[in-house]
Amino acid sequence: MLAIGSDHGGFELKQRIIGYLEEKGIPYEDMGCHSRDSCDYPQFGRAVANAVAGGQCEKGIVICTTGIGISISANKVKGIRCALCADPLSARMTRLHNDANMLALGGGMVGENMALDIVDAFLNTPFSGEEKHRRRIGAIEEL
Repeated sequence: MLAIGSDHGGFELKQRIIGYLEEKGIPYEDMGCHSRDSCDYPQFGRAVANAVAGGQCEKGIVICTTGIGISISANKVKGIRCALCADPLSARMTRLHNDANMLALGGGMVGENMALDIVDAFLNTPFSGEEKHRRRIGAIEEL
């Protein structure tokens, strides 16, 4: 299961990604927000991160206007490796090398088609499992 959340700045893109998930038959839990009304991104970043860190969801996607604030919020939760990506190659590499368990997107930064390509790369790229990457992830977890 995938957790997804956004603030008002990411709401439209979140809704489009939810449509993509439904088209692909990917189960998800929408952690909010549920409208375009102004709200604060930390609560939604934390909700998705807690679902991933707690094991209720395997991966998470968070979206705010830039993706910056919500990714910072998500990364405050122990066990989360949330990567802000603006292109499919970054999404692919963060899965291969960092085993990122969350993806952040900027709803005002990337277009819908690019965002869906990023989500596709993130969801369909496995962690490489190479020893050097495991070692580096271990070092991150010790911080």
